[in-house]
Amino acid sequence: MAGPRLILASASPRRQELLREAGYAFEVDPADIDETVFPASLLPSQVTIFLAEAKARAVAARHPDDVVLAADTIVAFGDQMLGKPADAKQARKTLDLLSGTTHLVITGVCAVHQAARFQKSLRVMSAVRMRQLTPAEIDQYVAGNDWQGKAGGYGIQDKDTFVVRQAGSKSNIVGLPMTATRQLLAEAGINPAR
Repeated sequence: MAGPRLILASASPRRQELLREAGYAFEVDPADIDETVFPASLLPSQVTIFLAEAKARAVAARHPDDVVLAADTIVAFGDQMLGKPADAKQARKTLDLLSGTTHLVITGVCAVHQAARFQKSLRVMSAVRMRQLTPAEIDQYVAGNDWQGKAGGYGIQDKDTFVVRQAGSKSNIVGLPMTATRQLLAEAGINPAR
C-alpha cells in the first residue's frame, strides 16, 4: 500500500519550484485563508507560525490521510510586519522603507498528517541587507510587477534583487527554508521521490 501523498497548501510558484528542485512529488491545494486575521498580540515571528498552522489545518481537513505542508513568510522591519503588498502604491512604499536597511525574512512552516495525529511547526529567520534604492529604481521595479505576491515586495531570485548581503537560509528568503523543511517532512514520513 502506498504511503500518504504530500499536499502543498500554497499556490506560490516559488515554493512549488523549491519542492520540485528538492525531488518531492506533491499535489497543490491552496488554503485560501484570510491571512490578515490573527491575534494582534503576536510578534511577527509568531504570526508566521500561526498562519502556517491555520493553512495546514484548513487543507488537512480536506486531505486527512495525506501530509499537508504549509508555510507563511513575512518581512519584519523592527516590529513592523510587511506581507505581500496589496497594490503598486503599497509596493513602492514598502521598497522605499526597506531601501538601505537590514530586515528579517521569517517563514513559519507546518506539516500536518491528520490520520497519524502528526502536527509539527518550525520557524526560520534570515537577515537581508538591501542597498539604497533611488526613486527611479523603485518605480521601474514596481512597473515591472515583480513585486506581486512577494512578502516585502521583492524576491531575492529576481534579476536585480537589491540585496547586498544575506545571513541564513537563502531558500527561506525565497519562501520555503528547504533544510528545515526536509527534516520536517522526513519526520512526517515524506521523503523526496528522487
